[in-house]
Amino acid sequence: MAPVASSWGVPAIFFLLTVLSTLYVGGIQGIAFWSPELFQTETSVLGMLRAIAIHGAPFSFTVLAIIFSHEMGHYLTARYYRVDATLPFFLPFPFSLVGTFGAFIIIKSRFPHRKSLIDIGLAGPFAGFLVVLPALVVGIATSRPGPPLPPETSISFGEPLLFQWFSSAIWPNLPNNYDLYISPIGLAAWFGLLLTALNLIPIGQLDGGHASYALLQKGAYRLSAWAFFAFLPMAYFGPSWLFWALLLYALGIRRPHPPTRIDEVPPPRSRYVMGALALAVFVLCFTPEPIVFNWGDIWTGFKEWLGSQVLVKEAVEEVHAILTAHG
Repeated sequence: MAPVASSWGVPAIFFLLTVLSTLYVGGIQGIAFWSPELFQTETSVLGMLRAIAIHGAPFSFTVLAIIFSHEMGHYLTARYYRVDATLPFFLPFPFSLVGTFGAFIIIKSRFPHRKSLIDIGLAGPFAGFLVVLPALVVGIATSRPGPPLPPETSISFGEPLLFQWFSSAIWPNLPNNYDLYISPIGLAAWFGLLLTALNLIPIGQLDGGHASYALLQKGAYRLSAWAFFAFLPMAYFGPSWLFWALLLYALGIRRPHPPTRIDEVPPPRSRYVMGALALAVFVLCFTPEPIVFNWGDIWTGFKEWLGSQVLVKEAVEEVHAILTAHG
């Protein structure tokens, strides 16, 4: 009985913590989107917790369904190929826009061959993507248009191609000078697109890295290097490109993919079709700027931070002078 408890216990605890984390974050966002007047209403702690749970449930359910589907795609396919893998470990993070860092499973044995490698690697993104699609429809449909908000009071999200297409289809008459205020379910679906794109990047131990190694073997390492040197000069246009370049370097160039047990046997042709499909899904889900900002925003923020440090220093010096005078 002990092995069963140990295999289920820790993942279950992390999952429950992530449920609470996403409920909290989704509840704050849900109240702000659907019932902002609750923030101005005096209520008990229990009443506010109830409101957070009710308003946060749609977001929490959606984002966890996407992540759960993704990870179980990996897990069940690994079980099919008799690869030793843990249950998903969810990562709660209440101090973020989505309340979680996602989840991961740990592969404890080598992949038997390249066919199993690409199947296990791509089963997760494909399963999660199938859940993202209906969530995206509901999320965009429950969003609402409105005039642009001041940059200092709002966050602008980069829109993947799929998000743009669904928005145009669901809101065809949106005025050009209006923005779409994304609903909590829409934010969960947007995060699902970002999560899918991140995992399909063909580098290192990411899902796309598994697929690229299964199809290209040592060529997968060169692909990571080419992508890094292509992304690096693009950082001139915005800091997001620098983020992608550094991610490629950390996960791709520095960590070549280990071989499978029977590495000389190529995967069947159907897996090359699967790889092309994964590339298409990546293009649909990818956005070069998940959070829209530029180098000017960073410089402005740095100057504001520097100014606050000067003010703090001046305040400390004044207090010190007063204490010294009275002393």
